[in-house]
Amino acid sequence: MNLRISKLLQCALIMTATSFCFADGNNAVSDNEMGLSKSDVKDVPSPEAYTFNPKFPGTNDFLPRAYLNAPPQIPHNIERLTPITSKSNQCKGCHDRPQMWGTKRKGLPTPIPESHYTDMRNDPGTVTKKLVGARYVCTQCHVPQAATQPLVENSF
Repeated sequence: MNLRISKLLQCALIMTATSFCFADGNNAVSDNEMGLSKSDVKDVPSPEAYTFNPKFPGTNDFLPRAYLNAPPQIPHNIERLTPITSKSNQCKGCHDRPQMWGTKRKGLPTPIPESHYTDMRNDPGTVTKKLVGARYVCTQCHVPQAATQPLVENSF
């Protein structure tokens, strides 16, 4: 009986594979119908140029967060503060202030939050006075404010 089922399965697979050989090839998707941009996949997009907020740190208004628990935007230009490397994080010069946790004053740098001093992988719940390595590269989550338009429509 098992041999008979095996033969039936083999026949079904051969018939399915054969039907793909005779499928209509005129239903191809054009390059302009793929992806979000609805343009030719070979086109190289060139987004509009934009500038970051030129105001001095501490003088800018804070923008509302994009969604609940979204990382806040950096309200000043970071051109001279990047790149952030394992040996250099100039953000810490102003924002590494554990003694100011829970306070936010106009004109003063916002302190790096307590969560960034907690190693959630190896020692969750233990807060240290040293910035955790996984939170060291600020621009991994935070972006500077800039006057830009979305590249694609978003209903998030």
